[in-house]
Amino acid sequence: AVPAFKGYRGYQHTICASINEEVVHGIPSKRKLKEGDIISIDIGAKLDGYFGDHAVTYPVGQVDDKAKTLLKYCEEALRLGIGMAISGNRLFDISHVIQKHAESGGYSVVKVYVGHGIGTKLHEEPQVPNFGAQGTGPELRAGMVIAIEPMLNEGESEVKVLDDKWTVVTADRGRSAHFEHSVVITDSDPEILSAAA
Repeated sequence: AVPAFKGYRGYQHTICASINEEVVHGIPSKRKLKEGDIISIDIGAKLDGYFGDHAVTYPVGQVDDKAKTLLKYCEEALRLGIGMAISGNRLFDISHVIQKHAESGGYSVVKVYVGHGIGTKLHEEPQVPNFGAQGTGPELRAGMVIAIEPMLNEGESEVKVLDDKWTVVTADRGRSAHFEHSVVITDSDPEILSAAA
């Protein structure tokens, strides 16, 4: 396997490491993590011509209750979204359940960055937003492979890109969590391709 991100559109690193208010595309560096931080590790790989994409947000040591709840809601949103990845459902059924769960906890979903199809390219159609109307969007069919990746913010959904032209941060500097799995839609339950064996 080879890293999927290194060299992609000029990105020079193997992983994305996003800390606290950084939403996605954080650049690894010599910054030292502190007790109470949260860090999202987003990693992709290419093997035998196919791509996989996966992200998890981790607590660094002991974190406050607000951080624990943010991570819990984001991971639950991913699980609920995967649960809707069923042949015959509509794409935005996934989006709707993620948005509904996020907002039930008082969080916003990032709207500028979304999940995506994945296969022989890292990013393929369709886009998989984390917001949308239930019962709408393209019909899901067995054999489709998508990366579902909720990004939940403590505050507002607005984000901006830093001067490094990669790191995306929350506009209000609230913390953000990001979880992602690559999932294949089948005629029965969805199969998580990026789960640990």
